[in-house]
Amino acid sequence: MIAGLDLSPRLAGTVWMRNFTVYRKTWKMNILPNFFEPVFYLVAMGLGLGAYLTQAMEGVRYLVYIAPGLIVASAMNGATFETTYNVFVKMHFAKTYQAVTATPVNLEDAVLGEALWGVTRGMVYGTIFALVTAMFGLGGGWRVVLMIPVILLTAWMFAGLGLLFTSLIRVIDLYGFYYTLWLTPLFLFSGIFFPVSGLPPWARTAAWFTPLFHCVNLGKAAIHGHAGPGILVDAAWVVAVGTLANYAAIRRFVRASWK
Repeated sequence: MIAGLDLSPRLAGTVWMRNFTVYRKTWKMNILPNFFEPVFYLVAMGLGLGAYLTQAMEGVRYLVYIAPGLIVASAMNGATFETTYNVFVKMHFAKTYQAVTATPVNLEDAVLGEALWGVTRGMVYGTIFALVTAMFGLGGGWRVVLMIPVILLTAWMFAGLGLLFTSLIRVIDLYGFYYTLWLTPLFLFSGIFFPVSGLPPWARTAAWFTPLFHCVNLGKAAIHGHAGPGILVDAAWVVAVGTLANYAAIRRFVRASWK
């Protein structure tokens, strides 16, 4: 029992295994869209726009500068898609949860299993993209290994945020707001493509309170090696928000009237 939740890690693991078994049959088709999006941004922004930027960005060339942010964005996309559209379809159309909860697995276990699977999907996308950047000399050499915990924390947080939003809606069309009015601004204004220090003071403050900003900071510290005391704040922020989001999502699913 965790703060009022009846959770069994073993049973949550069976939900994770169920998703893994299905994914083994469809991974080739599923992995391409979310994986290639950051690759296109890396090529277009890094090679296209970067060709016109002669000034180093925080001591590194532009293509290297944007690589860590695109890695964590890839993890964000993988975890988000799994815990939004995929969970919604299972919940409202496929009625997967109704079948799952007819077994010893309860609703808390099912949602935790989905969160863990979302983390796994985020880890797959983020890690593969990190290896690709390393192959092209953009991942800081051996330092790319330090991206693994960053990818994990990113996936954990955005899996929780995706599940929380999913628990609040009943119409699948509302995901357009989540992706367009939430994820897109995060992607553009979290320091991936330019330092937020150049923004107006109010915008810098707003950026600090957004989740991807801290993930990008952690990624840059891992790849570029520019880690300061603030990196501990970034890590604590991501862990805290991720844990609270997952906890709130599980509580919300339990209270939802659809079950």
